[in-house]
Amino acid sequence: MSEEFECRCCNKFIPCDELVQLLESIRFSVQRPIVISSGTRCEAHNRASGGDPKSWHLKGQAVDIPVIDKLDRYRVVAAAISAGATDIGVYDWGVHVAVNTPIGLWRGR
Repeated sequence: MSEEFECRCCNKFIPCDELVQLLESIRFSVQRPIVISSGTRCEAHNRASGGDPKSWHLKGQAVDIPVIDKLDRYRVVAAAISAGATDIGVYDWGVHVAVNTPIGLWRGR
């Protein structure tokens, strides 16, 4: 399971139990498997993907979840809020969720 959370270029992995619990809550709520398109990132991968230099991905506290459609995106966001995500970014392709961060809800590019 940890490979889902690993950096795509170097396999760096920073375990975060709170994030795993959050994702389990989201999965239970939306009643479908949760795919992680981006978990922990090394600095090089974060730069290459256009991530914020202070991204929570660098600390293993954030993941990106692709969505199926607008209704699925709404359900993932609602489930993330309900489950206690502290940072949520909403994109056309999916949802960024993070834990142990300052509270934020934002629209991505």
